Amino acid sequence: MAMLWKFMRVAKYSKTALSSKVKAREIPTLSRHSSSKTVSPDFAANTSCSNTVELLGKAYPQDDYSNVTEKILSKVGKNLHNKKHHPLWLIKEQVKDHFYKQYVGRRGTPLFSVYDRLSPVVTVQQNFDSLLIPQNHASRKKEDNYYLNRDHMLRAHTSAHQWDLIHSGLDAFLAVGDVYRRDTIDNTHYPVFHQMEGVRLFSCHELFSHIKDGEGLRLFEQGHRTAHKQECHTMEAVRLVEFNLKQVLTKLVTHIFGDGLQVRWVDCYFPFTHPSFEMEINFQGEWMEVLGCGVMEQQLVNSAGAQDKIGWAFGLGLERLAMILYNIPDIRLFWSEDERFLKQFIVPHIWQKIKFQ
Repeated sequence: MAMLWKFMRVAKYSKTALSSKVKAREIPTLSRHSSSKTVSPDFAANTSCSNTVELLGKAYPQDDYSNVTEKILSKVGKNLHNKKHHPLWLIKEQVKDHFYKQYVGRRGTPLFSVYDRLSPVVTVQQNFDSLLIPQNHASRKKEDNYYLNRDHMLRAHTSAHQWDLIHSGLDAFLAVGDVYRRDTIDNTHYPVFHQMEGVRLFSCHELFSHIKDGEGLRLFEQGHRTAHKQECHTMEAVRLVEFNLKQVLTKLVTHIFGDGLQVRWVDCYFPFTHPSFEMEINFQGEWMEVLGCGVMEQQLVNSAGAQDKIGWAFGLGLERLAMILYNIPDIRLFWSEDERFLKQFIVPHIWQKIKFQ
């Protein structure tokens, strides 16, 4: 699940030692449909002497938590992931195209719906509380986030939208958007980046209908939490959800990077999934982490109104994939308006091979 997924493991709950492999900055997110509109960058934001911040047509009173800067506000509304022929748009469209064609519903329409125009302004409850992130967790610190005030912030991950989208009745969706984390800028880190969140929920019938003699299998039980399952899930249900998750993600990265790609899974910890995993791929002789994922915490699913379902979620960083796939050496290039950079990604179809020169 992109950056926050990443931050959650690194901050202080890591169960595995960090290696010297290349690291990704990634996190998941989500927001209300009523905020799903594109805003002109010229109208995106401004601060006034009246101690308020005006952003995306709304005014937010500042308080002791307010720390968002003019430079960061100027990035809101740029929506690079929706800018046609931008490398981040190409990656988004490739993932979307793969999911649309690979997973079809009963009526022949795409199983997964895509939300790529959700407002980056979310509540603290959406960004942290809805995801079961503890009050004292390091990821909540002012030093690591951009707060408009104590109640509102720029989303730190696309996972901030999980609860709302599930609560609206969706069982399968992708949420894409710009996310914000205070960070030191270098060739692989920038305070604004882009993530994609994926969620899939299963009813008992959907999960077990293709299993021989599966009529008596159940999703839930009163058991004990172990390293491999939550206390409320049956082992059969967890194994099938985990298998489906890893199969879906392996097909995705293989489709993007090509057949023969080596993939491995690393056990890790996130507050909103259990069991949890990070996917690493061997690309050009180097193992690289590309995403985080896991079986969704049932408490989160239940609170969103889907008590009779079990599901998985993942988060990936668009910059991370684009830098690997297109051999882009510096994350700051994604914000370039230099035609010498941008024209290299004007291609007749989204799957055309590109290598940044």
